[in-house]
Amino acid sequence: MRKLLFSTGLFLLLVSAASAQDIFRKGAQRLNAGVGIGTGIPVEVSYERSVVDGLIKSTGNGSIGLGAYGGWYHRGLDDWSYNHYVLGARGAFHYQFVEKLDTYGGLMLGYNIATASWTGEGESIGTAAGSVFDFSLFIGGRYFFKPNLGIYSELGYGISYLSLGVTFKL
Repeated sequence: MRKLLFSTGLFLLLVSAASAQDIFRKGAQRLNAGVGIGTGIPVEVSYERSVVDGLIKSTGNGSIGLGAYGGWYHRGLDDWSYNHYVLGARGAFHYQFVEKLDTYGGLMLGYNIATASWTGEGESIGTAAGSVFDFSLFIGGRYFFKPNLGIYSELGYGISYLSLGVTFKL
């Protein structure tokens, strides 16, 4: 009985993967625009292009995408102003489990820039700025409810730990 259930589950997984191969083929391009969840409203934009597909020979599924990322966060607190910028290059492995849903995980190599300044009256305390190269891991999914329009969500660190937004097929 266990072998039958396992075989049936494996068959259904392979059939769903094989029938859903049109999401991120070689040459496909995606543009994401979203907001981060948390304190304030961080905004982000990312672009990705598929450079290779069909990595899993048995199903024809699996692709690699390369792209760019930009994020910005601003917070004003009393007389202080804080800005955080993230610019990065990303690579992701895509595997589609169900139709219309592009699931992926990857790595971003980024450059973080932070600035803080005093905008109040009186004696100036000054400004501060810093930057650092960094990397992050992320996982995400894009669901297309129209042929060229969908929603996405990512978990990992860009400008925030959780992002939601719209995605476009270019």
